Amino acid sequence: MEKVLVSACLLGQPVRYNGGDKRSEDQVLQRWIREGRVVGFCPEIAGGLSVPRLPAEIVDGAGGRKVLAGLSKVIDITGADVSAQFISGARQALECARSNGIKLAILKERSPSCGTALIYDGTFKSNEVSESGVTAALLQEAGIRVFSELQLTDAQAYLAQLEVEPRA
Repeated sequence: MEKVLVSACLLGQPVRYNGGDKRSEDQVLQRWIREGRVVGFCPEIAGGLSVPRLPAEIVDGAGGRKVLAGLSKVIDITGADVSAQFISGARQALECARSNGIKLAILKERSPSCGTALIYDGTFKSNEVSESGVTAALLQEAGIRVFSELQLTDAQAYLAQLEVEPRA
């Protein structure tokens, strides 16, 4: 049975910057939980950030790939550089995925860690840009398919494809 890495906040864990969660009641995710497929993970907590913590965004909405390459950084709302924690958490998420043989992740859209296609632009004004977060970028670079919580139907189709036995 294929395992699925899932952002801990989507599982109802109070790990978000404000101490809250973004629990998803989606039927696909709930079934995966019942089946024992889900491995919950919060890269920001794993990277050493606290709950609650100051909101953070990627400078100029540059995206996770540029943060990983050292060409941009993640800052909190006071301007403090928290890139090291985000990169550490992303690496730990990748190690968790590898150690569990995971090929598929469901991540929280708009997060500077987990955003799969949208993040905020670094102005702290809720402006979105089409980029991925640090963890999403690292997982993608490692060949793990990432989907947001808004794409669970697509993720379910991909999981079914992974579990199809090759024909002899």
